[in-house]
Amino acid sequence: MALPSIEQLDVAGKKVLLRVDFNVPLDKATGAISDDTRMVKSLPTLELLLNRGASVILMSHLGRPEKKHDPALSLKNIAEHLKTLLPGRSIHFSPEAIGSNAESLAQSLKLGEILVLENIRFYEEETSKDEKVRTDFAKKLCKMADFYVDDAFGAAHRAHASIYECAKLLPSAAGLLLKKEIDVLERIVSSPERPFVAVIGGAKVSSKLAVLENLVTKADAILIGGAMAYTFLKSRLIDVGTSLVEKEFLSQAFQIIDKAAYNKRQIILPEDHIVSSEFGEKGKIKTVKRSIPEGFMGMDIGPKTQDHYAKIIKSAKTVLWNGPMGVFEMKKFSAGTFAIAKAMAKVKGQTIVGGGDSIFALSQSGLEDKMTHISTGGGATLEYLEGKKLPGIVALLK
Repeated sequence: MALPSIEQLDVAGKKVLLRVDFNVPLDKATGAISDDTRMVKSLPTLELLLNRGASVILMSHLGRPEKKHDPALSLKNIAEHLKTLLPGRSIHFSPEAIGSNAESLAQSLKLGEILVLENIRFYEEETSKDEKVRTDFAKKLCKMADFYVDDAFGAAHRAHASIYECAKLLPSAAGLLLKKEIDVLERIVSSPERPFVAVIGGAKVSSKLAVLENLVTKADAILIGGAMAYTFLKSRLIDVGTSLVEKEFLSQAFQIIDKAAYNKRQIILPEDHIVSSEFGEKGKIKTVKRSIPEGFMGMDIGPKTQDHYAKIIKSAKTVLWNGPMGVFEMKKFSAGTFAIAKAMAKVKGQTIVGGGDSIFALSQSGLEDKMTHISTGGGATLEYLEGKKLPGIVALLK
């Protein structure tokens, strides 16, 4: 995919409107940034622009604000944290994203300086379903700059003004992070090194159906874990006790397994489980084989499954992981998820991790530096793997 590259822009002495994904997790009690990974990942793009003589007008969303000026979701704290990540750089904050104040601050920016605009989602126009409303809003943003760069892969699946319309109004290019994300995922869907193994977990089959539909024609083996495994097992008439089952998706789960067999691919389901008599660590906990007895619910893949999955992963040349294998937040049900991380750390080929829960589990394991690529996109990663066209990418290609 020939995305226009940031290196192709002559930004010296120019102002660049940079869309990033600084939608970082915040501590519920203090409001402090609990993980700045998304900010750190975009630093190379920021530094490249600044080192080439540009001044940068930075915009991002944070959370899902219900009111225009929610101080808990203001980007003022983001701007302050950015100063610690880029010591020595002059970083300003605008309490508005558009309007005379923002325009004045943008106009007075010197070369090598950064202006952080207020939360772009404080404005309803950003997410409006009316294209004209979004375009008018984008024009107000774009009048402050000479170029537009998109480095927000995590929001690339949204047809929002700062993602879609801005890319059409100014000479545009993909930032380093966005380009890297697309390059990595494109290799997976078009020409992965084989064996290609996908590890798919999480709570619900419904959120991963489209991805699985696409992967059963591409991956050599798909290892299923998490609560979604119980819907697959139930579709094969295997008892799952009181485990979470999406009854309305039993038919689709059954069909996906058949589709995999038709395409000569493997879908592998857990052969044993860690179960509990209640959702939590205080219930009666034991290890059972494939069938889960009545009165118990599956909480994690069992030791035999962990070993089996690890063996398959270690023999792969490409591994994609999205979704935990169990309720890893509880120590007694974390072994399955951490077993996946440990196995992937020993893979000699390419390892890609996506999805907030998987990335958080990986950080808990301390094995992040052993992975080839950790994707910053949640929904964007899934939709790309589903084969969908992402609005943010489409706009840049146009």
